[in-house]
Amino acid sequence: MAQKKYLIAKLTSCLREDKIQLWKPPYTNENKEAGEEMKELAQKYSSKLNINENDAENMLEEIRCKAIERGTGNENFKVTGIARLDIYLPRRKSRKIPLETSLFITGKELRSQIAQEHALKENAIKIIINKKQLDLGRTLEDQGVTHNAKVMVLQLEQSDEETKRKVQEEELQRKKEKDISDKMQRTKKGLEILAEREEYLDPDTTPYLDIANQTGRSIEIPPQAKKALVLAMGYHEKGRALMKKKEYEIALPYLLDADKHFCECSTELLNTVDNYAVLQLDIVWCYFRLEQLDCLDDAEKKLTTAHRCFQRCYGENHERLIDIKGSYGREKVLFLRLYLLQGIGHYHSGREKEAAEYIQKASRLYEELYIDPEKVYRLSLLGFSEQEARLALRACHGNVEHAANLITNRREEKAQIRREERAKRRQRLEDVNTLKSMGYSERAAQVALHHAQGNLDQAFKFILDNPELLLENDDDDDSVAMDQFQVSQESIDQLMYMGFSHESAKQALKVFRGNIHLASQTLAHYGGVLPASLQLSSEGSSPSEESASSKDSPTESAGSSSSQTDEDMETDAVNEILEDIPEHEEDYLDLTLEEEEQIIHEYLSYIQVPQH
Repeated sequence: MAQKKYLIAKLTSCLREDKIQLWKPPYTNENKEAGEEMKELAQKYSSKLNINENDAENMLEEIRCKAIERGTGNENFKVTGIARLDIYLPRRKSRKIPLETSLFITGKELRSQIAQEHALKENAIKIIINKKQLDLGRTLEDQGVTHNAKVMVLQLEQSDEETKRKVQEEELQRKKEKDISDKMQRTKKGLEILAEREEYLDPDTTPYLDIANQTGRSIEIPPQAKKALVLAMGYHEKGRALMKKKEYEIALPYLLDADKHFCECSTELLNTVDNYAVLQLDIVWCYFRLEQLDCLDDAEKKLTTAHRCFQRCYGENHERLIDIKGSYGREKVLFLRLYLLQGIGHYHSGREKEAAEYIQKASRLYEELYIDPEKVYRLSLLGFSEQEARLALRACHGNVEHAANLITNRREEKAQIRREERAKRRQRLEDVNTLKSMGYSERAAQVALHHAQGNLDQAFKFILDNPELLLENDDDDDSVAMDQFQVSQESIDQLMYMGFSHESAKQALKVFRGNIHLASQTLAHYGGVLPASLQLSSEGSSPSEESASSKDSPTESAGSSSSQTDEDMETDAVNEILEDIPEHEEDYLDLTLEEEEQIIHEYLSYIQVPQH
């Protein structure tokens, strides 16, 4: 299949060079049949490309027929508005099949048409056009689908035995499709929850995602940019987890979602992390493993983007990596896959010389990065995991002793980072308790300390400068409204003794439900009068009631059984995300290279390696 693509690409290139248009005379007569000159052309090119004459004639005829088909379709589209789409079907001999349709139908109607014409289960396929999942509710035109667009069909079902009864098949398929759909929705929900969570939360009780650099230490990113990056990286990790299981059909939509969210990040941010480059590689790899590279028009552009991004992140000669990690052996696996995909792209485009150059580069890297299983075993006897062993051996050029030292040192570094993080959490907890002892809520204390970067004095001032935080309450029992709270005369007298008016004292005590400490501090900070956002309205409603209620989420309605169910669902969604996030920060570099080895050998057998 790959060889035929290569030869058709070479023939097409020859036709362009010779400015030959097969759909016109003398190569096509008025009945749209092949002219006699086609045989002469086959003889010429078979000799030039050193291929069988019959094969050359058959491939030229295939090119001619497709050109006529495309020309007819173009004329038809101009007259009738009926577009021609190239449908790429999974696991079929004739994989590219034309389909004529209006561009004003919905995505659901197109899916139904494809399913009916090609005996596919409608709910078991996903459609990708222009690297995006087709929106079933919008028209093709609204989604930018044009005449001659390439339509990739993903079949999500697993192959079932032919002998299974039809009813059982459909039931299993409906369940599988529902499971996949539910899982994607849970992933979206879980990532959105994690992206919204703030860093001031206690990770031991409420997990949140942190962004770390290549040494494992947290890096500061503006909140909005961090949200987009967390969503992008979360979808990417989900897709990578599925790629490991070879479930490329299901992985691809997650990777495309990740690509969409990465595009919301600033260029400056994307230039500092290698995640975006790795994602571009993973997307092209997925298309390749699905045998649908033809559907990815910008595969070459994505690979070029990945290469440039690696250079910016690692340095032209990997000098930044060497400064940070001491070596760049682990990252070479990314370049191996990059060179391999670039070589495959060149081969499919008929550029044999470039294909040979890149595939040989990949082959040489494979030889360099191949890990002797005996060395992995020796390191495992020392208590190290296979993953640690592979990564360390590549970083240390196969030296077992150096690899063992590297793993030990890295474990100590990570342990030190964990100790520092625990110390920070202990200090944060102490500071939170200090603010709580002053009468402030736990959430107010957490938010203030986060904004003050842990400075207790500044956190105290931040709370007073942001009166809405003073309304935060850790007590779930807020059944008594502020205006109905009974204030004791003794408390009012205490505040009046401090110099505050009777009305201000009474109002402050109602707002803070009798807490003299909070009432006195707030009145003193605001010159004896509560700020407008804390004052009780004339109707007696509590301050900021509307804004407070607008912040409440459905899951905060205490006491209802549905809220508990929603909370459990959110917890499950978050846990599913966390399960797919690898423990080792360099998991994406831990490729066994078994697939790559097989593909390198396959493509080396296709190309003529230059003799030196």
